[in-house]
Amino acid sequence: MSNPSVPPPQESSDDAARRQALVEAAELLAKVLDTTVKIPGTSLYLGLDPLIGLIPGIGDILANLIGTVILGMAARLEVPRIVITRMSLNLLINGVIGAIPILGDLFSVWFRSNSRNADLLRQAATQSARRTHADWTYVAGIIGGTVALLLGLVAFVLWIAISLWSRFAGIQ
Repeated sequence: MSNPSVPPPQESSDDAARRQALVEAAELLAKVLDTTVKIPGTSLYLGLDPLIGLIPGIGDILANLIGTVILGMAARLEVPRIVITRMSLNLLINGVIGAIPILGDLFSVWFRSNSRNADLLRQAATQSARRTHADWTYVAGIIGGTVALLLGLVAFVLWIAISLWSRFAGIQ
């Protein structure tokens, strides 16, 4: 609990500039992944996330692994754990549904997990930072868990591909 009579420590201008630079970098990465190009004749934007997602088997996983960079920026900015959790869930939802061929890519265009995460990061970065060892441990666990789930998804897709390959190779 914070003591209301004790004001929070003031950020130096270097710290504020570093925080702002990280937030802007997260927003730029989110834009590249989610909303780089407007689809002509529509109000929809398309980024690299759904395009990378078209690569069979590993595309969605690669796109989500790139998206975890925003989680790393959130960790460096020491945002609250609940924000890291929400950001991780956005990536997890995008990764799981994104694994469904075609439908998942359409979902990625609509859901824009990276833009959602950049928005969450911007909001959290304006609040005072919490700096405890437990927070860092929690953040590392969430990021590691998210990466582990994505790698598990890769292993599952590879297992399916190998099973199908051996089944069809054995028939011929």
